Amino acid sequence: MPLPYFEVDVPIRSTAQPGLRGVHVFTGPADSRSAALRIAHAVYDAARAAQQAGDEIPCGRADGWTARGYRPGWELDWQAATVGRWNSPYTWGRVSDLEL
Repeated sequence: MPLPYFEVDVPIRSTAQPGLRGVHVFTGPADSRSAALRIAHAVYDAARAAQQAGDEIPCGRADGWTARGYRPGWELDWQAATVGRWNSPYTWGRVSDLEL
C-alpha cells in the first residue's frame, strides 16, 4: 500500500526586507506527520547546501520528495511548521490532522 502524501507548510520571512513573509510548502509521501517534517527539513537542508556550494539543487529523490529551488535571504521557521495530510492535487485541501 502506498504511503499517504503530506503537506508541510513552513512560515518564511525575508531577512532583507523586514515585514515580508510567506509560507514555503513541501509535499511528499511519509508514514507519519513527524516523518514528513523530518524529510522536508532534510530536503531543504540539501538544497541550501548545494546552492551555497555552487552546485545544482538535488532533485528526484527516490522517496518522492524534492526541493525545486532555494531563496537566499529567507529564513524558515521550522518550529512553527504545520503538517497535515495532503488530500487533492487540485484543491490542496487537507484531510484529518490525526497522526497515523
